[in-house]
Amino acid sequence: MRNSLKYSLVAISAATLAACGGGGGDSSGSRDTVSVTGSSTVYPFASAIAEATSANNDGINTPKVESVGSGAGIKEFCKGVGANTPDVANASRRMKKSEFEDCAKNGVTDIIEIQVGIDGIAFAAAKDGIALQLTPVDVYKAIAASPFGKENTAKTWKDVNAALPADPILVYGPPTTSGTRDALAELILTAGCKTDEATKALKETDKDKYEDVCEGVRKDGLYVDGGEEDNLIVKKVSDNSKAVGIFGFSFLEANLDVLTGITMGGVEPTYDNIASGAYPGARPLYMYVKKQHLDVIPGLKEYLAEWPKAWGADGMLKEKGMVVSPEDIRQKNADVIANLTVLTADELT
Repeated sequence: MRNSLKYSLVAISAATLAACGGGGGDSSGSRDTVSVTGSSTVYPFASAIAEATSANNDGINTPKVESVGSGAGIKEFCKGVGANTPDVANASRRMKKSEFEDCAKNGVTDIIEIQVGIDGIAFAAAKDGIALQLTPVDVYKAIAASPFGKENTAKTWKDVNAALPADPILVYGPPTTSGTRDALAELILTAGCKTDEATKALKETDKDKYEDVCEGVRKDGLYVDGGEEDNLIVKKVSDNSKAVGIFGFSFLEANLDVLTGITMGGVEPTYDNIASGAYPGARPLYMYVKKQHLDVIPGLKEYLAEWPKAWGADGMLKEKGMVVSPEDIRQKNADVIANLTVLTADELT
């Protein structure tokens, strides 16, 4: 009797989703497990919440969490409403207005945005590896495709800054699908780019060229796309004394036995410096939820409810390496979950 009731409820859920419209294809079929996709940075935290969801709620399956990158995750999320589309997209940067509009075109009209914590774009080397003290300008000159509009010919760190060692530039970093790559461009590369007044002025006269010059990354092998598996970048850097890695702070903190953080503008990538905003690479972490799925996907409401329990100063997520948001931000987002407040286009850029 119990199983019959369960399958009946799943069938009803599938029918309800189908009525919402599939957007990205056939939305028939059923699903009794929450589907989460997106950011590799948010992945370990989302996985921990998934485990807590099933542990704390009898009869709820452990949500399925995938790591595909912020951009790729949001793209899947926005394909439509239905059992064949994700319920949640994690992101290590905020959803873009163009992505929000794509969601709306495909029937994803009610999106809940939740800031779950803070992270930092950490730069690191092997424990006994290359010793560097960098600035955003150094990073920009080292890995930009066309620093200040000129072809990048730098081969060593000394070519970038005479005060740095004459070791070859080799940087393992995030791919274009990653929110970490977007944050790298916005928080570090563009900060270095804007130190040149002529380049900075391009933003007003030729925005496309400005973005190419400030955000484009070299493709000659000195910057290596490390993929969405940040642990793989950790492994490559820890095995190569000359390499530098770029990934979320939590991956640095979890691997301090084999890695050492690189200062940025004289500021170390530490928990306190990221929490205070002193570290240049600090950034908020988000998840996006389809409100249209809340009443029809078993476990989705329970999954959301677990986040505020875990993101506080004494919560599980801090133990996992997440930097805790200020109390007012935590309360604001707990209220968003409690009230199921939807995001509007005018909040985005």
